[in-house]
Amino acid sequence: MDFHCHLDLYPNALQVYAEALGSVEFVWLVTTSPRAFSATSKVLPATESIFISPGLHPEVADKKVNELDVLLAQIESCPGVGEIGLDGSPRYRQYRDLQRHIFQSVLKQCVALGGRVLSIHSRAAARETLDYLETYPGFGTAVLHWFTDSTSQLLRAKELGCWFSIGPAMLHSANGKKLAGLMPMDRVVPESDGPFAKVQGSPVMPWEAITVSIKLAEIWGITPPYS
Repeated sequence: MDFHCHLDLYPNALQVYAEALGSVEFVWLVTTSPRAFSATSKVLPATESIFISPGLHPEVADKKVNELDVLLAQIESCPGVGEIGLDGSPRYRQYRDLQRHIFQSVLKQCVALGGRVLSIHSRAAARETLDYLETYPGFGTAVLHWFTDSTSQLLRAKELGCWFSIGPAMLHSANGKKLAGLMPMDRVVPESDGPFAKVQGSPVMPWEAITVSIKLAEIWGITPPYS
């Protein structure tokens, strides 16, 4: 399974899509903008095993904020939303107010619709991301994608009932391993974050996301599920 993948952005997306259909039990194809969701849904149709969700990535908030109303309408007929969230890294900090407006609008819409499952980006912004989740408790279920913040914020996220999606690339860092060791085992799911996430210079593929279970078993001190 792969709970966070930009399958539409692989250079050979049609081939990856075909291979994933035949080899992966479930792929959550997250999109970066409402227009990307519409276009991807036409070229790579959703199936029982490939779920496609509308999103508006915080890295493109300044370019895509005019699509927010479209996103809010798309959410009405989709049980999941992603990729959304906040990014406090220096490159995108200047657009923080736009990111906040978009994220808050999405959370309000999810509350109004009875809740959705959200794949959430929180790089260098975990504290504020969790603040918003606390403010809108009826938003649904949060899956924090590639969480890399502090231990204290991770423990706070656990208390809020958040889930976490972890990919092989995350476990190539000491901090990633440390954080993974503190995550609740019953609320962790695999992700590839391909084609952006890479291992040894190659993009992680959807069918490689599940390999994270072996490393997680080592970190958690349990028997690997596929040993």
